[in-house]
Amino acid sequence: VAAQKCRKRKLNAILNLEEDVCNLQTQKESLKKEHSQCSKSINQIKQKLNNLYHDIFSRLRDDQGRPVNPHQYVIHCSSNGSVFVIPKHLAKSEQKQDNRKEQKQK
Repeated sequence: VAAQKCRKRKLNAILNLEEDVCNLQTQKESLKKEHSQCSKSINQIKQKLNNLYHDIFSRLRDDQGRPVNPHQYVIHCSSNGSVFVIPKHLAKSEQKQDNRKEQKQK
């Protein structure tokens, strides 16, 4: 009787584990689909942002009326909602300062 109960517990454990494996495989497939959809959405948003960036720079002019070079300037959005066009070298130094601030806060 003890051996029979042991075999039954073993079979139940195996069945439960097989069910868990099936559930996890289903969950894995669902997560793969969700990941794929998120990646597509991110790529679409990146493309829209890139198009917007180019559109903005195509309309910007300096003091002499010449187009602003997107290779020399970047669009910077501050935390208070202000938007600036600044030289890239200044943006890089500002990013380093922001990264230092974030690391100190952690």
